Amino acid sequence: MGYELQAVIAKDEVLRGASRDLPAARVASLGQGLSLMPITDQLFDAATDGAEVPVGFWRLPGGFDKRLADWSAAGLVAYVEAEYFGGVGEQHAAVWADGALVLGPLHVPEGQPFGSAGSPISQALRRLGVVADAATDEFAAVGLHRHRHSEDWIA
Repeated sequence: MGYELQAVIAKDEVLRGASRDLPAARVASLGQGLSLMPITDQLFDAATDGAEVPVGFWRLPGGFDKRLADWSAAGLVAYVEAEYFGGVGEQHAAVWADGALVLGPLHVPEGQPFGSAGSPISQALRRLGVVADAATDEFAAVGLHRHRHSEDWIA
């Protein structure tokens, strides 16, 4: 079974406020005060400015990194991507704060193990303040395992 996620993650109040100018945006609550805005096909089409997808990502709408930087004036904002099938896949993540990229883009290619800092997504979540325990990583701590596809977060 596969897993895919392309989403913006931030504190609930930051993401809900920032996404008001995007009618195609939908926001879902995660754990630890965070929310997620999946990059659906509709949102991708509405948000892209026609520029190339920023280096290091495969699904971030062209020019959307500038919007994420703007949103980060109100609080940390992360963009994450994951795609797995049969246990094989890859992750990408980045975090913006105060209008600038402060983490990443991080990438672990297919077939490569995560380093001692953890997966790119877990590193981004840690930067957002997520706390994990010995039994789970940050990914599981906020509940990103609850849905297997980006679109399922708004169903």
